[in-house]
Amino acid sequence: MLVVLGCSGIAGGCAASFGPGYTVEKQNIDVHFEPGPPPHISIKTDYLLRNTGTRELSLLELRLPARRRFKSENVAIEWDGKTLEAVPSTENARETVLNLPRAWTVADSHSLSVTMDLRSATGDAQHLDFAPDAFFLPAQGWAPELLPSKGTFGTGGAPPAKWNLTVQAPKDFVVHTSGDKIKNSKHGEELTVRATQRVADIYPYVVAGRYVTKQIGTEREKIHLWTRQAQEAGDLRAVSDSLVKTLEGYNMMFGGRSVAQAPHGFFSIHKKSTGKSEPPLWLVECPVMPGCFADQTTRNAKILGAEDENIPGEMISVDSAVIDPKPGIKKMFSAVAPALAASWLGYGQSPGFYEQDAPLSAFPAFAAAIGNDALNGPTARTNTIRRALTRVPKDSSKLETDDAVVRAKSFLFFFGLEDRYGQDKFRTAIRHMLDARRSSGFNLDDLIAAFDQEAHGNTAEFVRLWMKHPGVPADFRAKYENTTADKNTLPKETTP
Repeated sequence: MLVVLGCSGIAGGCAASFGPGYTVEKQNIDVHFEPGPPPHISIKTDYLLRNTGTRELSLLELRLPARRRFKSENVAIEWDGKTLEAVPSTENARETVLNLPRAWTVADSHSLSVTMDLRSATGDAQHLDFAPDAFFLPAQGWAPELLPSKGTFGTGGAPPAKWNLTVQAPKDFVVHTSGDKIKNSKHGEELTVRATQRVADIYPYVVAGRYVTKQIGTEREKIHLWTRQAQEAGDLRAVSDSLVKTLEGYNMMFGGRSVAQAPHGFFSIHKKSTGKSEPPLWLVECPVMPGCFADQTTRNAKILGAEDENIPGEMISVDSAVIDPKPGIKKMFSAVAPALAASWLGYGQSPGFYEQDAPLSAFPAFAAAIGNDALNGPTARTNTIRRALTRVPKDSSKLETDDAVVRAKSFLFFFGLEDRYGQDKFRTAIRHMLDARRSSGFNLDDLIAAFDQEAHGNTAEFVRLWMKHPGVPADFRAKYENTTADKNTLPKETTP
């Protein structure tokens, strides 16, 4: 994640600095994909930097792609065309220090260039991987990230209000990137795509490959499906219908989405849907399995107890997801629903969402279940709850410490909350929380405050009842373990 401290903002820094710092006046990133063999991605980032702080600077700090996620090599850094040595930071292992050849005086400008190659991970699940005919770069972690200057009111690192991303790939590739004013050109065997990046595109991404493209969905919910092979028309209709129902379920529960013209370029959650078309989604076949999926994201996004929980899918940007095609196109929605849910609530709303404590750590899983309910009806809700209940011991006098039990209990907490207040008030409170905490993150206190305001109940006591006592409330278990209780599968009050 791009770190911006002090008054550096997100669009090129402050009008007046109160401490050490600099401004990124120009920035360009060039991505050049070489199919190999072996395939690799060359990345070059050029900056024009100006010291806009209150004193001279002797060093710069930045983050290079994380070696745990990317196999990078041939890193070269130049300052005004001369090589700089990159030294690992003694304070943070993820950061790199660049000692400047001479003091960088106030108001002076200098050029910085960072180049590197990303190599194929050859099936290593711990690293992002790509193939000769397809690759992707997710919306975080693959480009260098300049850090603010150290010191009180230190600034710097924020990209300018407008900059360019250029992608070069084989001419028969299709390319999807962040940004707008996209221009395509072909020269010989190569395709060049140039996209203007703005404030809302602070995290650039690229998806490209030799894919068969198909638009599915509806006029309101457009979905671009990219697969290696053409799909049967009947299968596409089934997938299209399933995904649209899932998205409509999320719209109903969490509000309509739109690409925000606001900090971070994430989805903006609104209290009411405008009725207009939503931004399109791209669903793209993973270039190489298993090198597409972050274990933590996939694990937290699963529908607890779902039959198809091992089918992976993961959002790689605000509008794009990679999927595993092996289970077949008909089962694709099972992978995409959890990925969309995680993105809608975590990636789109709360930085560091997966570091949340229980019960909010299970919110993406609950959201995935909402998509499943929208697709399969109220019986699906009951069956999901019953499966999760089997993971929470019936007879226990001690508070659970097993992670799997705590996850299941946290997952069930949201169904209990929905039962207590009814779907109407539950939705209103959730939307209120998301809208109030948009892009700044939310926590359990925000959830409690939203339900207290909208539903006028003692939500804190309800949280304690669920999370600070062994097992789940007896009345909740009795309601859903009773096999004749299908009449009570929906929460009280109104239903859609």
